[in-house]
Amino acid sequence: MIDGPAIQMDADALNAFLWRAFPEADRDNMARVQEVEPGRVLLRLPYASRQLRPGGVISGPTLMALADVAAYALVLAHIGEVAMAVTTSLNIHFLRGCKPGDLFAEATLLKLGRRIATADVLLWTEGRERAAAKATVAYAIP
Repeated sequence: MIDGPAIQMDADALNAFLWRAFPEADRDNMARVQEVEPGRVLLRLPYASRQLRPGGVISGPTLMALADVAAYALVLAHIGEVAMAVTTSLNIHFLRGCKPGDLFAEATLLKLGRRIATADVLLWTEGRERAAAKATVAYAIP
C-alpha cells in the first residue's frame, strides 16, 4: 500500500454517491463502503443466495463485480466525485472457493496517476487470511 493523497470522500459520501449513481440498484443488497483511509477502502456486500453458483460457492461474476466497485470507491475516495472514472482492466485470480456469507473487499492503492489509477483488491468471506480471490484493477481518470 502507498501513502495516498488526502481523502476527498469518506465512507458516507461514497455510499451516498454510489446510491445516486446507480438508482436502480437495491440499496439493501448493494456493496457498502465500511472504511476509508489514505490508500485503502473496505467494502462489504451482504450475502444473498442469488450470488451462488452450482457447487454452493459465491460466483466469479459476483467477486469480479465487488472487486470493480471496491476499486471505483478507492479511486473516488482520493480524487472526489468523478462519475466517469472507468475500468480499463480487471485481472482476477481465484484462490479458493468462496463460501456463502457476507463478502468483503479490501482495495489498496498501488498508483494514482493523473490519468490512470491502479489498485489491488483482496476478497473474502471467511476472513482476510483465507482470501477467495485477488484482483488488480486499473481505472482511467477523465
